[in-house]
Amino acid sequence: MEQSNQFLGTEPIGKLMRKYAIPCIISLLVGALYNIVDQIFIANASYLGSYGNAANTVVFPLTVVALAIAVMIGDGCCAFVSICLGKGEKDTAKRSVGNAVIMIISTSLLLTIIYLVFQEQIIAMFGGTVNEETFYYSKEYFLYISLGIPFYMFGQAMNPVIRADGNPKFAMASTLAGAVANIILDPIFIFVFKWGMMGAAVATVFGQIITAILAVWYIFHMKTIKPSLEDLKINQKICGRTLLLGITSFLSQISLVAAMAAINNMLRKYGALDEIFGQPQYAQIPMAVVGIVMKFFQIVISIVVGMAAGCIPVVGYNIGAGNRSRVKDLFTKLLIGEALVGAVALILVEIFPKQLISVFGAANESSYYTAFALKAFRIYLCMIVMACVNKACFIFLQAMGKAAESTVLSMIREVVFGVGFAIVLPVFWGLDGVLFSMPVSDILTFIITVILVARTYKELNHK
Repeated sequence: MEQSNQFLGTEPIGKLMRKYAIPCIISLLVGALYNIVDQIFIANASYLGSYGNAANTVVFPLTVVALAIAVMIGDGCCAFVSICLGKGEKDTAKRSVGNAVIMIISTSLLLTIIYLVFQEQIIAMFGGTVNEETFYYSKEYFLYISLGIPFYMFGQAMNPVIRADGNPKFAMASTLAGAVANIILDPIFIFVFKWGMMGAAVATVFGQIITAILAVWYIFHMKTIKPSLEDLKINQKICGRTLLLGITSFLSQISLVAAMAAINNMLRKYGALDEIFGQPQYAQIPMAVVGIVMKFFQIVISIVVGMAAGCIPVVGYNIGAGNRSRVKDLFTKLLIGEALVGAVALILVEIFPKQLISVFGAANESSYYTAFALKAFRIYLCMIVMACVNKACFIFLQAMGKAAESTVLSMIREVVFGVGFAIVLPVFWGLDGVLFSMPVSDILTFIITVILVARTYKELNHK
């Protein structure tokens, strides 16, 4: 029996935030753990070490490309469905879900083919040629990860759709089931079977298959927006609106890939000029270390994005229903929560960086590895509070249907600042310039964010 989402317009905002944001945070954290858990086990395998770590860093942006396409379709569908339900347009909401299923299947298969055909060229593009060992491990890991792309993308795209149907707990459980399988299989394949990078990748793919199977099951058992076979027929207008609402999620991820490609190549270029890291046996260290710092940042951003993305159905419904005061209240609570998350993360990276890097096998590495890792954590993430608030603003504007503002802000942060400073600053400060590119980008983006936040409040105050 189909149910109504009218409670999104009546229940207390704090209660709705907890109901939707917490499962979303857990889902995203669990999703992030796929690659992070791989890197932890790889780093602690003495026969892989920093070479395996560097290879994981090389391949990571390529999984983000798949994620970018998946969240564009999934978050766009989630926002569109929520707005439609707020307006009482349930049939359009169902058609959006059916079209999203077709879009994610077709794009995931296409991306898999591209990855398999152009494997070596893509790895080289992301800095995998820093030395022979890193290139070898990158190819091995990338091959098996590519084969799991369709399952990964489907599970990630359907996760926000399941939340839009009013079941954030199932969305969380499906992702958690896959991650648990990955955590169990990783040590078996890496330490017992000695499968190396292949073992880490195969464990990840197994987990992704489990999540995808659960998502397929849920599609046939949806409560509010269960699509029929007729809804699978592509409607260009609905697809266009879905992609437009999800374009910010896509650009925030894909522009991150551009920034990571720039950073990896700058680390390779200016590391070769460094007195220590210019030596072949240490050449992979800067890339491995920055990859670890990014993984910690990914954990924090997963919490931040989960808080904001979990509120998308609430924001979309109330915007569609014209409840501006509720949207304003939610925005205020969200910004405060995101700033607090950033503050906790800042304390960790500035006071306990040594404990953080020890999780990623620092005991097996040289003193140069540890020294660079400490500096990287403290410099690269020193403005993480601003980064958290920036990201929350991107997603909230998207949930309000302000795709243009959200997209422009995201592009400025990740491409103009993120890529630009990663290329320019190392010219003057070498490897340190790469590390400073992150905080400089966050400061400048925050200035723009403050202006947009003020405009949003003014609009929400207007009757």
